[in-house]
Amino acid sequence: MNNTFFTADLHLGHTAIIKRCQRPFSSVEEMEEAMVSNWNRVVTSNNDIVYVLGDVALYSTAVETDPIKVFGRLRGRKCLIVGNHDCAKTFLFGWEWVKRTHFVKGLIHEGIWLSHFPSRPHWLRSVLGSWHLFGHRHGNLSPKGASFDIGVDCWDFTPVEFEVVREKMENLLFKVKKLS
Repeated sequence: MNNTFFTADLHLGHTAIIKRCQRPFSSVEEMEEAMVSNWNRVVTSNNDIVYVLGDVALYSTAVETDPIKVFGRLRGRKCLIVGNHDCAKTFLFGWEWVKRTHFVKGLIHEGIWLSHFPSRPHWLRSVLGSWHLFGHRHGNLSPKGASFDIGVDCWDFTPVEFEVVREKMENLLFKVKKLS
């Protein structure tokens, strides 16, 4: 059986992200090696699906490593939701597909809305109970209702398996019901 994972905001090759987001790494190479190790520890099959919700790499004159070489070491069938730092070079990495947003059906009855940017307070089918996963905020936006940040800064630099997402979402929704 294939597993499904979610992640965002890897920022491969982006040295400044270490300081900006207070990531616990001394270099971009150390950060990338940790993310490759963490990724391949949980994504164990090339048939597993990984939704990457943007900002995979930053191409600029400041890039210290080649993001496509790092990306090539990551297991799974990778699908990209475009982020604000993704560019045409990023689209050539070997994705299953590249989209601006995506609605995942089949994991939960109501579906899951994926986007790089948070779409609060409303996203596709939110009034019908769909969930919303996003990146971009690097942990600076608290979970609310049926939405939260799936970026690496919130999840120990590791893709998050669907069952973990389900558990977190059920806890969030339980708190919402308890307050009403």
